[in-house]
Order: sequence, then structure tokens, then C-alpha cells
Amino acid sequence: MGLVHIYCGDGKGKTSAAIGLAVRAAGRGKQVVFARFLKTEDSGEVPGLGTLPGITVLPCEKSFGFVSAMDEQTRREAAAYNRSLLERAVTEVRGKDVLVLDELLVAVSYGFIPEERVLVLLSENRERLEIVMTGRRAPEALLSEADYVSEIVKRAHPYDRGIRARMGIEY
Repeated sequence: MGLVHIYCGDGKGKTSAAIGLAVRAAGRGKQVVFARFLKTEDSGEVPGLGTLPGITVLPCEKSFGFVSAMDEQTRREAAAYNRSLLERAVTEVRGKDVLVLDELLVAVSYGFIPEERVLVLLSENRERLEIVMTGRRAPEALLSEADYVSEIVKRAHPYDRGIRARMGIEY
């Protein structure tokens, strides 16, 4: 039986929690597919995860920058790319055990991926596949389908004091 996990909120650690679950699953012989939405290849987890047996990291082949800086054409391209990435993940995970969709909730909240498509994914795979979704904003329809919901709340963050993301810590 597979269950649905959501790690959401404005705090740091959503991706880290998903990585922890992926590493634990791979350590027990499970096969994991890890897809990252709206992220670039320079995230520090990419080279590390890619070396672990049992974990397939789908490459992020195109970066679109921050959503807030996108013009309408770039938003359309980002939406098409992210929908395509979700379909690649669905294909890649056939016969495997765990699907991690990192920052998928953000892609859904910006309208890049239809919420309905994710609901279909959940309903079609619930019996056989563990599915993990992360992101700041979790739509109510997805929250209601989840078996685990962990909200990570920011109480303090160095960015609020002007400290930029540091390699190996935040990215």
C-alpha cells in the first residue's frame, strides 16, 4: 500500500525531509524517482542523490528563473516544461516504489501544473506507490488526499536579515 505525504509551509526543510525519506527508502532496497520542479541543477542535493543506488534523479534541463520575474511567454514555457516533467516522472516511476515531487505544490499553485492532473496521479497510484510532494502552498484538494501532512513554519530565517542562500546549506 502506498501513502501520500505532503511537506509544506514557509519554513526551511521541506526538500530535506523528502530527501530523508528517499534515502531511507533506497536504504531498504526500494526504488525512488526524485523530480524537482522550478529548481535548477545547481542544488546541492542533485550530485549527492544521483550517486545513491536506488534513487533516480530526473534532470532539470531548463531553468526559467523566479516566477515573479517571468513574462507571459516565459510562464507558458515554464508551464509546458513542468507538465512535461511530471509526465516523465510518472513514466519513470512505473515498477518502482517511491515518487518524490519536490516543489510540485508551488508549480500547482502558480497554475503550471493542473491540480486535477495531480489528483488523477494520486488516485491511479495510491495502491502501489508512495508519493511525496513538497512546496510552500498546498491546495486544499491535495491536502485532503494526503495521509501525512507536515507543515514547516518559519520562525526565523537569515534571509530576513539580508543573508543570502549559502552553497551547501540552503542550496
